[in-house]
Amino acid sequence: MAQTGFGRRYFKAFVSGFFVAVPVTVTVLDRLAYVARVEGASMQPSLNPDGETSPDVVLLNRWSVRNYQVQRGDIVSVLSPKNPQQKIIKRVIGIEGDFIKTLGYKNRYVRVPDGHLWIEGDHHGHSFDSNTFGPVSLGLVHGRASHIIWPPSRWQRIEPSVPSERRPLLNWDGATEDSNDD
Repeated sequence: MAQTGFGRRYFKAFVSGFFVAVPVTVTVLDRLAYVARVEGASMQPSLNPDGETSPDVVLLNRWSVRNYQVQRGDIVSVLSPKNPQQKIIKRVIGIEGDFIKTLGYKNRYVRVPDGHLWIEGDHHGHSFDSNTFGPVSLGLVHGRASHIIWPPSRWQRIEPSVPSERRPLLNWDGATEDSNDD
């Protein structure tokens, strides 16, 4: 009989711990951060430099984008404007007010509207990005990639950077990008 009482206590402790751990885990994943596997070639060489042989897994920080605080050079996860069931990961090239020279968009130059971003993959020509669908609403931003966490040989923090040839031409306030220190 003593064994049965021990088993019941163990089961009760497990169940009560489970009912605490699940909501805490769901809250953390919903509000703070989650992990995502990066598939495809659109962000090469920054992400997936070896292609599909060893896809990168990144930590997406949801907390940092809760107030739409996104800067040029951030790599962000966005709900696809063309397919809301799909999330895409791209680099922020321009923020609201920036003038961008596009790469094949219907207009050669675009002013990024208020509340929007211009996003591009690092591997031009292999990326479904703003050059296809235009500026993206900030409301579609799901998270900011902060670290590569897999494979272990690539563990690193992801620092924001915009290639010099893709920097905005002008910001809405009239200053050229070279005169702004972001």
